[in-house]
Amino acid sequence: MKDLIEYIAKALVDRPEDVRVNEIEGERTSVIELSVAKEDLGKIIGKQGRTARAIRVILTAASTKLRKRSVLEIIE
Repeated sequence: MKDLIEYIAKALVDRPEDVRVNEIEGERTSVIELSVAKEDLGKIIGKQGRTARAIRVILTAASTKLRKRSVLEIIE
């Protein structure tokens, strides 16, 4: 999951070298923390949060296949 989020985020931002993804795994739930450069934060969130919502939908679909639950946290 970490690689998937990192790939998507790097494709969206202007400064891909500043993309940081940290995964905290539990028994059934994983929390994925995404951190980007301050000026790229709007590109990850998108208008009215649509891009962030789309990333979360992709993450949910991929994690359902693995029978886990994943949560995306976007860190400022």
